[in-house]
Amino acid sequence: MTQILKLNEISSKVGDILTSDKYTVSADAADPKAIILRSFSMHDYDMPSSVVAVARAGAGVNNIPIDTMTQKGVCVFNTPGANANAVKELVLFALLVSSRKIYEGINWTQNLTKDGTVAKQVEKGKKAFVGQEIFGKTLGIVGLGAIGKLVANAVLALGMKVIAYDPFVTSTDLAIELTNNVNDVYAKSDYITLHVPATEQTKNSINKNTIALMKDGVRIINLARGELVNNEDIKQAIADKKVAKYVTDLPSDDILGVDGIITIPHLGASTAEAEDNCAVMAANQLKDYLENGNVVNSVNFPKLQVERGGKQRICVVSSSADAVAKISSSLKDVCNIASATRGSICYVIADVNTAVDANTLNAIKADSVSVRVL
Repeated sequence: MTQILKLNEISSKVGDILTSDKYTVSADAADPKAIILRSFSMHDYDMPSSVVAVARAGAGVNNIPIDTMTQKGVCVFNTPGANANAVKELVLFALLVSSRKIYEGINWTQNLTKDGTVAKQVEKGKKAFVGQEIFGKTLGIVGLGAIGKLVANAVLALGMKVIAYDPFVTSTDLAIELTNNVNDVYAKSDYITLHVPATEQTKNSINKNTIALMKDGVRIINLARGELVNNEDIKQAIADKKVAKYVTDLPSDDILGVDGIITIPHLGASTAEAEDNCAVMAANQLKDYLENGNVVNSVNFPKLQVERGGKQRICVVSSSADAVAKISSSLKDVCNIASATRGSICYVIADVNTAVDANTLNAIKADSVSVRVL
């Protein structure tokens, strides 16, 4: 029975994939072959040496020490796109709440005097909450991945125009303007939404210099990563009325309670459907890796899928440039061998018709980061 350790509560739907006849999924697995988690931080975690794979039920992997996992030959998976619809719907809310003073109006109504004149108070006071419509306005999308594309389609249907930037996307069938210069997005947009990871290149993308390129009264939405926006610069821009509203799903001490900033408690993927989708995708990827050695949606291993053949399958993680040649020369009766590289990692899948003896296996292990026989 293969043990899977869960470091967070995970949707019960993983049991439909990691079935009880082959797997046990629990929070106290003593000898786990793999780990499945959501937000648990693994940076100071003493991981069992038995673990060969980690699956994050979500897209971001900031809570996992990727370099350490790679050095240990542990494959790390994420689930890109599984929660995209949930995030898209929150973006639509953010667009509306940044345009219409709904948030402020709701708070105001909670303090109305209950003396039978509420309707009159509302009619008298509602002029303080005049907003604007999104119809006909331009939404700038930075990052045209799974979420960005869904957002684009949704707002086009609502009558908005879209300009988008993504350095990895050179063409699209969407009815949008695709630019190869992110400054075009800043300059042309009435609203800007961010859908990129936090990297050295993207951190503080929204700062005093890029804000200066934007239209007066721009509204900015950040449901991706807090580090993408310089908080001091956004606060100053709001004070100067350069930015009308900033809506973020990543609250921090320095932006709480600031007029013009609406903070949401990281709800982008917090729907039952998104949690189920992420869990199922993570479980499927773990199962295929544990049973067949196939790699899909790994953040540190190269993608490699090979249909099974032969009597045994040998999966090798190596840092050697000539790993394939060495493995091929060591094995007997090879019917299929395939490899792929990513960074310093060379991943090899070899199918053999004759069972591999201990001496051969030990020789391969001596020259590799990790080896599994399936």
